Amino acid sequence: MDYGVMLERQPGFPMHIPPKELDAVILTHSHLDHSGAIPIFYIEGKRRLFTNRLNLELTQLLIQDFIHLSGYYLPFEYLELKAMMKSNTHLDYGVEQQVGDMKFKLLNAGHTPGSASVLVEGDGKRILFTGDFNMEDTKLLKGASMDYGDLDAVITESTYASEDHTPRPELEKKFVDACTAVVEMGGIVLIPAFGVGRAQEIACTLVDGHFEYPIIFDGMAREASRVIMNDKEFLRDPKLFTDAMHSVEWVEGWRDRRKALKNPGVVISPAGMLKGGPSQFYISKIGKKANNAVFLVSYQIPGTPGKQLLEKGICTIDGKVRKIKAKVQHFDFSSHAGATQLKESLRRLGGKPKVFCVHGAEGNCELLAKWANAELGLEAVAPRTGENFEI
Repeated sequence: MDYGVMLERQPGFPMHIPPKELDAVILTHSHLDHSGAIPIFYIEGKRRLFTNRLNLELTQLLIQDFIHLSGYYLPFEYLELKAMMKSNTHLDYGVEQQVGDMKFKLLNAGHTPGSASVLVEGDGKRILFTGDFNMEDTKLLKGASMDYGDLDAVITESTYASEDHTPRPELEKKFVDACTAVVEMGGIVLIPAFGVGRAQEIACTLVDGHFEYPIIFDGMAREASRVIMNDKEFLRDPKLFTDAMHSVEWVEGWRDRRKALKNPGVVISPAGMLKGGPSQFYISKIGKKANNAVFLVSYQIPGTPGKQLLEKGICTIDGKVRKIKAKVQHFDFSSHAGATQLKESLRRLGGKPKVFCVHGAEGNCELLAKWANAELGLEAVAPRTGENFEI
């Protein structure tokens, strides 16, 4: 279940899994920290892959971009990605699939369009792999399905085990008001956003909040939106999404980019951490004027230009450190469960499952495991890479 890469200066690959030992691969969602190393399994032979069609196509977009942009040697190429795509079986939410002596199904995870948690049954045991999940409805997606029945084990993400997010309705209003205030004073708002999910959610939030000024859409967000448009059944409000996509102005080249800088409005563009993509061009121009703004709506990893901007008001663009005069603000549009949601999700579990806390930096896995143990009386651990457990 999932096989991703860590995107640092050089891609960090997961522990080696011999492909011959695998009967199948299950993918929860498209983000590279969950999908980016899966083509390795297609260097020789084929492995069955299971995910839904939307996840698969968004994954193809992200891995293609990863291959294209990587200045580092990757152990796979476009050929392996193509073989991976051909090996997939589309699986809708709630449909049971048999593999060998076990069966599993995908359930809505509320994280990105098409994202899923995986419920596995085999040998009389029931195991849940949450993947990344969000229980709260957003303008783009319904919150995660949380009805799993009795479980023997849970592998849960722990990303935000130490903090909560601003309630969505409050956050959305603050955000639309802030964008409106800048534009009505003659400024431009740059919104660096992840191309898959976040960019589309921001567009839906602005349109639903009756933002009446130009919204410019650039970079991978365009292609991802076209893919999502073909699978709108995964969305909470397909009509709102369609309205938003028809309301935005699509950038098709450099002439459109330069035109976008001439009038007050909002520019939504990857990369979400300002690490590349058209957002680097936009901040080099928009960042020069104090009446403009840069609103960060994605998590900013330490060491990225976005984090540097938030903490120091400077940004490294084309190798040069520049002072940003535009107003800088962070809006926490996270697609992960916050601490209260993580705890609530564990409280709701049926049975007395063993809990494995993964996907959390800076001690968050240990923090959530300790809480589950102390407050719920569950046997909970933060496993290390390569550790084996028997259920």
